[in-house]
Amino acid sequence: MSESITRRSEQIVKYLLRSGSATIEELLAVAGSSAPSIRRDLARLEARGLIRRTHGGAELVEPLLYEPFRYDSSFLAREQRHADEKRRIGLAAAELIEAGETVGLSAGTTTTHIGRSLRHRDQIQVVTNAINIGMELCNQTAIRTYLTGGVVLWAWSFALCGNAALNFLENMYMDKVFLSVTGFDAERGATSLEADEALVYRKMIKQSKSVIIAADSSKLGKVSPAFICPANEVQVLITDSGATQEAVTPFEKLGIKVVRV
Repeated sequence: MSESITRRSEQIVKYLLRSGSATIEELLAVAGSSAPSIRRDLARLEARGLIRRTHGGAELVEPLLYEPFRYDSSFLAREQRHADEKRRIGLAAAELIEAGETVGLSAGTTTTHIGRSLRHRDQIQVVTNAINIGMELCNQTAIRTYLTGGVVLWAWSFALCGNAALNFLENMYMDKVFLSVTGFDAERGATSLEADEALVYRKMIKQSKSVIIAADSSKLGKVSPAFICPANEVQVLITDSGATQEAVTPFEKLGIKVVRV
């Protein structure tokens, strides 16, 4: 595949990741070229399972693997809460990942968007304890995905925990780990609701060169029961544009790079 086709396809996918759907005319403005070329690009992307062609355009393929959760109100609430912000955070986080890197993705709705934003990439290895992230990436031949193994400790959770997960991570080294947390406070650090999940995330941090928190602005300054790590172990915080300067200043004072999207 030529470099121009690869570049154009990446532009198309990135646009759909931001907007969800687009017309041929919109994609022409984004990627240039001609309408027949764009249609051929869409056919190739559809064959890879990344997009779905529609009459006059295309839409992003949203995962079809959550069907059993459709009528679970708690799951739907978690998925839909701050959905636009999480989508933007996921895109920004994916931009930090370079070809050839091995990255860790914790379980979580925000990290799910990071995984989704990598589906069109190649030469990346992903290590995750999230069943759903593994499923979303498993049909992408250019990405090698490692699932930690472990136990699903509570119903309607995708997170693998326990000794099997910890033992697996003992033998894996990562360039970057991206954590989805329920609370991030400058004094009390990164926290989660579940102690068993926090243990897995601590091990991921230990095995990684760089720690990146991906959290929407509602999580900043919040503290949950299970401690993951102190704030000074984090190099980058990616949050949304709703985060005030007052909210991010304590993290910047610790030397954390804050990205608001």
